[in-house]
Amino acid sequence: MAGSETREWTAAGARVDWRGRLFEGLCLGATLFGILMVSILLVYVTLDAFAIRQPGTDPWLDWGFLTSAPSRFPEEAGIYPALVGSVMMVLVIALSAFPVGVGAAIYLEEYAPDNRLVELIEINIGNLAGVPSVVYGLLGLALFIRTLSMPTGSVIVGGFTVGLLILPIVIIAAQEAVASVPDSQRRASYAMGATRWQTVRNVVLPASVPGILTGTILALGRAIGETAPLLMIGAAATIFNAPSSPFDRFSAMPRQIFTWASQPSAEFQYGVLAAGVVTLLAVMLSMNAAAILVRNRYQRR
Repeated sequence: MAGSETREWTAAGARVDWRGRLFEGLCLGATLFGILMVSILLVYVTLDAFAIRQPGTDPWLDWGFLTSAPSRFPEEAGIYPALVGSVMMVLVIALSAFPVGVGAAIYLEEYAPDNRLVELIEINIGNLAGVPSVVYGLLGLALFIRTLSMPTGSVIVGGFTVGLLILPIVIIAAQEAVASVPDSQRRASYAMGATRWQTVRNVVLPASVPGILTGTILALGRAIGETAPLLMIGAAATIFNAPSSPFDRFSAMPRQIFTWASQPSAEFQYGVLAAGVVTLLAVMLSMNAAAILVRNRYQRR
């Protein structure tokens, strides 16, 4: 509210300057650029997924596509096993990366001493967030499959590997959420005789939950679209049965879409591929919407 009032006051008192107008227009264009690109992508794949530009052709994306297994015939192809595999992988990622990421963030913000070692750790976490995903795939291959002898291409290996990929993002998001809690609330808690643990549990964590959950869900939205780590750990190109346990071999939606893109048939490269992309985008946008709802719900408390 304060920022809005400041902008209104500045706009009312500022002189008209064409350079300022130009700069404002450039900023507006930069803001709309991302929305425009996403809109073009959605329109393009939606037209192909529902065969709107192909009169007389049934939609590629329908209930049968969501509940069927892949097929060598494009009219019978489905994404169900890959959809279930992606959901199970995200559950493994959430159960493994969330506690570690939040725990690390709380330690760094609330308990860690202010010295060079902690500063070095924080710099490395920031650097790890920019490491290419294929490197994490190699790490998962070497650590989980070759060293720990976990099943190649299994759900748990895929979840742990992609979990390592988003772990720095979860830590950074959680750190920002914890750091945003006003120190006055901590001092008030200490003034009432609370210990540091009681202050973290009763004051810091409840106040930082919206930011932590929002950052984590957005990170999971990125995780579900990753392909390179899955290629490195041997996720199946196509699988006809949905995995029933974390140790089963699996395929994920981006891996299945990558397979369809390499098919010689035009029906696979456009219709079936577009249906898979729309399904993947729908899942990702649903997760982002959930993050917004969770944030708004906790902010109202």
